[in-house]
Amino acid sequence: QVQLVESGGGLVQAGGSLRLSCAASGRTFSSYAMGWFRQAPGKEREFVAAINWSGGSTYYADSVKGRFTISRDNAKNTVYLQMNSLKPEDTAVYYCAADKDGLRLGVPYEYDYWGQGTQVTVSS
Repeated sequence: QVQLVESGGGLVQAGGSLRLSCAASGRTFSSYAMGWFRQAPGKEREFVAAINWSGGSTYYADSVKGRFTISRDNAKNTVYLQMNSLKPEDTAVYYCAADKDGLRLGVPYEYDYWGQGTQVTVSS
């Protein structure tokens, strides 16, 4: 069992930055691939970024490539999402998730555990 708790969301002006954190419980964190997803009101949950168990491979949605960076610290059981050059269209609830298989990291239903989400609001 893995429990995930996101933090770091908030209100920021367009062009600003935020760093999201996702703290995981359990001693098996390093065996999971981790992903960030987001969901805006009235829209489906969409893939943002993912990282494999070691941190050696990262993946990004085209909409955030070059602006967001995913990283992890297995010693701290934490995954991060550094978000720069934020745009109003980045406004959403951001969720972290853990995937044991790590095969299809862009697919929400492939993930085994989810956090409760943290709100990110970007004003224009």
